[in-house]
Amino acid sequence: MTLLPTSLVGSYPQPDWLIDRKALAGRFPPRTPTPSLWRVAQEFLDEAQNDATLIAIRDQERAGLDIITDGEMRRESYSNRFANALSGIDLDHPGEALDRSGHPVAAPRVTGKIRRTRPVEVEALKFLKANTDRRVKITVPGPFTMQQQAQNAAYPDDASLAMDYAAAVNEEIRDLFAAGAYVVQIDEPYMQARPQKARDYGLEALNRALDGIKGETAVHICFGYAHVIHERPAGYNFLPEFAGCPVHQISI
Repeated sequence: MTLLPTSLVGSYPQPDWLIDRKALAGRFPPRTPTPSLWRVAQEFLDEAQNDATLIAIRDQERAGLDIITDGEMRRESYSNRFANALSGIDLDHPGEALDRSGHPVAAPRVTGKIRRTRPVEVEALKFLKANTDRRVKITVPGPFTMQQQAQNAAYPDDASLAMDYAAAVNEEIRDLFAAGAYVVQIDEPYMQARPQKARDYGLEALNRALDGIKGETAVHICFGYAHVIHERPAGYNFLPEFAGCPVHQISI
């Protein structure tokens, strides 16, 4: 019998003392920085996020999970922490993009070339590794999803923007494996939400993000948050296409 190792897909419930959960209820995760969500003063926020991360780690260990994550406790959403850490984003003047239900929401506005100027999640990974003796996984948003969640005010087309997002993700993944990640998961829910665009250029961008990566990688797609996405297809619109992708795992 072959036993499959167990792990969280990514996020874990943040404590009420850390983040305003009521403010998140009934809405999509924020795409732009939203510091008002945190219940802890800025000067104590790092320490509070460390404490919340330790709670998530211990819960996973007690549950017997084989591969431990940081629970994404430091993030206002799965994507906005990384997406807004890149250069080429006008943080002072957000744009708009359509959410999965087709409604406009505040989104990163791309006004220049997308570049990763620093590691974003490496310190979070180091904290995770220092506080568990089990294998660890860290997550990053995918290039296609970030492009779909942004307003393009600089690039000639969305495909070229997605490719620069992919280059930034590739750099981050390399640093995460160098820092000791066992698995790096790429979150690409918009491949399910917008499958034709994903076929047109999204898969190429994901492959670029994985180019030359040697470690164990995963990609996550989903139907969206059940409390805000009430209509969904009977099956996944974008799944067989991953046969053309070098990723090692797929979670749905």
